[in-house]
Amino acid sequence: MSVNRCVYLFSRLRRHINTRAPRISAGSCHALSGSDLLHRRHQTGSVVCIRSVSSNGSFPKPPDTSLFVPVSLKTSSTADGAVGLELTQPLDKSELLKILNRFYKKKEMQKLAADQGLDARLFHQAFINFRKYVLEETSLPADLHIILSDICCGAGHVDDIYPYFMRHAKQIFPMLDCMDDLRKISDLRVPANWYSEARAIQRKVIFHAGPTNSGKTYHAIQRYLAAKSGVYCGPLKLLAHEIFEKSNSAGVPCDLVTGEERTFVDVDGRPANHVACTIEMCSVTTPYEVAVIDEIQMIRDLSRGWAWTRALLGICAEEIHICGEPAAIDFIRELLFTTGEEMEVRTYQRLTPFSILDYAVESLDNLRPGDCIVCFSKNDIYSISRQIEARGQECAVIYGSLPPGTKLSQAKKFNDPDDPCKILVATDAIGMGLNLSIKRIIFNSLVKPNINEKGEKQMETISTSQALQIAGRAGRFSSKFKEGEVTTMHKDDLLVLKEILSHSVDPIETAGLHPTAEQIEMFAYHLPDSTLSNLVDIFVNLSQVDGLYFVCNIDDFKFLADMIQHIPLNLRSRYVFCTAPINKKQPFVCTSFLKFARQFSRDEPLTFDWVCRHVSWPLPPPKNIKDLVHLEAVHDVLDLYLWLSYRFMDMFPDTAPVREIQRQLDDIIEEGVRNITRLIRATEPALTNLQTLSNQGLTHGSSGTGSSSFQTRRRGQREEKGSAEMMNSSLASRLVKDGLLTPDLLQQLQREWSLDRVATEQQDKGKRKKKKK
Repeated sequence: MSVNRCVYLFSRLRRHINTRAPRISAGSCHALSGSDLLHRRHQTGSVVCIRSVSSNGSFPKPPDTSLFVPVSLKTSSTADGAVGLELTQPLDKSELLKILNRFYKKKEMQKLAADQGLDARLFHQAFINFRKYVLEETSLPADLHIILSDICCGAGHVDDIYPYFMRHAKQIFPMLDCMDDLRKISDLRVPANWYSEARAIQRKVIFHAGPTNSGKTYHAIQRYLAAKSGVYCGPLKLLAHEIFEKSNSAGVPCDLVTGEERTFVDVDGRPANHVACTIEMCSVTTPYEVAVIDEIQMIRDLSRGWAWTRALLGICAEEIHICGEPAAIDFIRELLFTTGEEMEVRTYQRLTPFSILDYAVESLDNLRPGDCIVCFSKNDIYSISRQIEARGQECAVIYGSLPPGTKLSQAKKFNDPDDPCKILVATDAIGMGLNLSIKRIIFNSLVKPNINEKGEKQMETISTSQALQIAGRAGRFSSKFKEGEVTTMHKDDLLVLKEILSHSVDPIETAGLHPTAEQIEMFAYHLPDSTLSNLVDIFVNLSQVDGLYFVCNIDDFKFLADMIQHIPLNLRSRYVFCTAPINKKQPFVCTSFLKFARQFSRDEPLTFDWVCRHVSWPLPPPKNIKDLVHLEAVHDVLDLYLWLSYRFMDMFPDTAPVREIQRQLDDIIEEGVRNITRLIRATEPALTNLQTLSNQGLTHGSSGTGSSSFQTRRRGQREEKGSAEMMNSSLASRLVKDGLLTPDLLQQLQREWSLDRVATEQQDKGKRKKKKK
């Protein structure tokens, strides 16, 4: 049995176990233990969702006190302390230490403190801090000085210390005094009530349900175009652009709003009645006749699900047209029960069929025009595109970090019947947002890297929903291929794929939520000395949600908050900076983010000249893959500038020239992607030191196997173990980390080196023979 199949069966078993767990409801809370109420796991591959009690909230969960950081107290000698000394006598520090330690060991004191919110951990921390304060402070408050003096003289009891200890504990842990207020602020159980303007109207909700290529979005858009006013909310900039262009082409003036762009069709900048936007940018205060919410199944997304929840509950529209998978119908209907709204369901069937082939491709020599090889790694993209072009065929390349313009140009190149490019190599970025003329989808691997509930990267078999979303790109209604085909590159994966596609899509059970700036500001009012990262941690820990919701993953938010913690910013600005959509895996982007925040904190505008100096503009065309990756990072930095410019217009004033150089950079990247094979080849001189590894068994994969498949297929072999040990400190390891090399690519290079050596030796022999003659 293949490793892919083992991984798949294990993930199915885990999902089966999870779905059998009883669901929490208001009526069943009394039958569950406290730990069951506190921690419930979402679907496979999700974070641990915070599902405390539902609507009545009679059993608030205890806070995670590891998040409580003691506040430093400012010590100062006062006349009050001198009064205590005058009324009594100097305190014996050694005697005080014995008294305080007796107080600490008394179980009764620990129980009383626990009733005030001091668990064992906080009690210990507070006592250590209190003891240090009493023994080291030169002038104690008069009342505390007198009580301690009385105890030392035998006129008081050690228990008398308790109120003064608690007073000190609440000073260093201010959240103890405002826990009820913090719980009210972080109460997320009825998010429908947050949107009073939407609740003031009776909205008609229509769910267009169907698989990919079923026409569900088309029918919703037709109603959008016919309305007097409307808003389209999509998951990607490309989709928003598509509706923007389609609407204006149909004679319906439409504006475009994304995180980095505002395009008004009116020359005077007056807003049009129709707007196409990314889901995060939709307005929940502007009234519309029709709203379209696309890809509603993403409401369960671990990072972005909150945006769909906000749009669904908050958009002020007479009609709301929802498009998505049938697996979301029951859950969306349940959510709308909380708003008192009913939902009409319209179902659609796929317009063109696709079939699963009974054979795998097995070799890149068997590719045909209209093929699309889907990988889950950029390294695999580089490797496979190189091998395809080595066979004399052109291929287009699409992956997530490419700029939208480059993606569109590559899609256009692949779709053009007069272009010699007939093969597409792509990641699952093609799953939505691009119209592609694909005959056959070929899965290079069925294993995709995911982040588990612990924030750790792990390899998991793709879900049925993911497989259908990708497979559905074959044989699109609008393309020249009226029937699609789906298969795998490797024979062992084909049975796994068939099994994945034979299952129905797991039903959606929860929707994402996210703390707002207002909620965090209220937390900061009560906890003024806490960092933003700590505030968010405490908020999530105290938040109460019912069984329909979970708090979205905030790791990226906290990562940015920690990065700029040392920079002096007000809380609102700090919050906005930390919601910026950046790729934290790109060091140059993170460095730029830090410099932007530092310049902003100095109240110095980030001008066009400043940005050009930072990114070293103008930039030359890429000479190798590393250069191309850097250009993509620069494009992301310019995106960050534009994103911030719409939040802080006076501090990021030069949007027009920045947008212009971004267009130029898009062309440079596009040219680099066209010549991606040449860029890979240009990296070869840097790899010559690796030739010696070929004799030590570094790689043993077969042609066409990507890095994901390589890792999953070879785990049990000694060759891979030895390779990993060698690569830990080698140049190969660094190149793999930089995205310049995969084991399969190295194998390909080694073969070419061998052929080059043979050819060189033959030429040398020929020259020597001529000389002898």
